[in-house]
Amino acid sequence: MTTADKGRTRFWIVTLVAVLSMGITASMGIWQLSRAAQKKALQTAIATRSALPAWSGAELLAGTRTDEDLHRPVTLTGRWVPGAQVFLDNRPMGGRSGFVLLSPLRLSGSERAVLVQRGWVARNFQDRTALPVVSTPPDEVRVEGRLAPPPSQLFELGAAVDGPIRQNVDLARLSDEWGVALLEGVSVLQTGPADATLLREWPRFAGDTHKHYGYAVQWFAMCAVIAALYLWFQIVLPRSRRRTHGTDPR
Repeated sequence: MTTADKGRTRFWIVTLVAVLSMGITASMGIWQLSRAAQKKALQTAIATRSALPAWSGAELLAGTRTDEDLHRPVTLTGRWVPGAQVFLDNRPMGGRSGFVLLSPLRLSGSERAVLVQRGWVARNFQDRTALPVVSTPPDEVRVEGRLAPPPSQLFELGAAVDGPIRQNVDLARLSDEWGVALLEGVSVLQTGPADATLLREWPRFAGDTHKHYGYAVQWFAMCAVIAALYLWFQIVLPRSRRRTHGTDPR
């Protein structure tokens, strides 16, 4: 292979690598922009649903609930199921570690119940098995809140353990354990004033769209740098050298 053939081979290899690199970095930038658009749309949808009229228990029970109903406000009346509660472990709030208290609310006029995330309570770090004392009135109560997915699942070492303190919960399993028909695929984040024990500073969805825009700028900048380096070392600099040595075909 002659020197000229080697030069052409190297040129096309570098060109191929440059084109592939530019394609990858540009596509990553476009993907980051699409993620920002998705999160912005979700933020708008959540704000729109949060402004809708609150559902009553009857409206919550009627029809089929979908993800489109999440974050909608609710105002429910019912009674707490006696003796049914779980403290979800390792659930921080405001930078502090503690529990989220879960209790089923049997809706008025129905035998069905909805799982309510009633609020956050600090744990006793000197006795990690000690249960916080939380008032649970036996009379009918009025609960304000918003619809949310069931509590998120955290990584758990070993098999799930039953008991008043748990790392994760499963709605179907809780229904069997408590002997109550829980609504599937949904829970209620209780809002309203916090009491002396329970805090309700639930985090709102943060889209972090600025983060995706920042990443997009970085990817597009990398694409531009690759293009500039390719043009300089493969086009501009070789042509300048040929002109210097009098070999430019033009």
